Amino acid sequence: MKSMTGYGEASSQIRGTRVTVQVRSLNHRHLDLQLRAPREYLSFEEEIRKVIRQKISRGRLDVFINRSAAKGQGRRLELDEQLLGEYLTTVRQAKRKYQLTGDFSVSLLYSIPDLLQVREVEVNAAAEREGVFKILDHALTKLERAREREGRQLKSDMQSQIRHLKRVSVLLESRAGEIGTRLQKTRVTPRDRESSSRTDRDASDAANWVLKGDINEEVVRLKSHVEALSRVLGEREPVGKKVDFMLQEVQRELNTISSKVPHLPVVQLVLEGKERVEKIREQTQNIE
Repeated sequence: MKSMTGYGEASSQIRGTRVTVQVRSLNHRHLDLQLRAPREYLSFEEEIRKVIRQKISRGRLDVFINRSAAKGQGRRLELDEQLLGEYLTTVRQAKRKYQLTGDFSVSLLYSIPDLLQVREVEVNAAAEREGVFKILDHALTKLERAREREGRQLKSDMQSQIRHLKRVSVLLESRAGEIGTRLQKTRVTPRDRESSSRTDRDASDAANWVLKGDINEEVVRLKSHVEALSRVLGEREPVGKKVDFMLQEVQRELNTISSKVPHLPVVQLVLEGKERVEKIREQTQNIE
């Protein structure tokens, strides 16, 4: 069992560039992937999403991929040699034509417009691709470990609540047996029906009251659902949706029991069972 909340981060140098991947996951009903990657990695962004979906099935996932070139690697100073050549040729022609003296100073280079240009180095994204996926894998592995650690804590608490549910179902089973015995002793006979009412409707109501008090079938289903719920927690695959569905089944049986037997001891047990169901449901919102 895994929690849906966690954090993982990894970074490494790729061809003189520092790449960092940060992954944060939060609770969400489905998988909501938010990816922020450099524009240089746009060509394989969909592959990144696919890798993430293969490992994470549920939760709000924020993935940040940052790329920063090492100092001096991201930009390059370029000299426009053609422009410089034309400038020098023109200066020499002017010196000969007008018999000028003096040497050409290198410091004059700074005053020539557009002679020196600072340009961004073109990124070879394909060469960085393999390294990016390795870093992403490390970050996702750390995220999974964090989710598993918290998942173990959630599982422990949920198992505790299920033990209480099992105790409630056993006590309800005992009550069901008592109620069944009592109903057998107090079952309405045809003579009783005739003395209390001459109509078929009243006789039917009396029979329905007897049937309404029998909760054995609901208790059997309740125990079965609770046992199944306990087994689900041991599965390695994502179980959040399964647990949520089974809690609905447990809740339905408890509601039926309380409506059929509105006696205080039974109602108290049902309320305790519902309280445990709600506590498990709260934790279910946090598991994958």
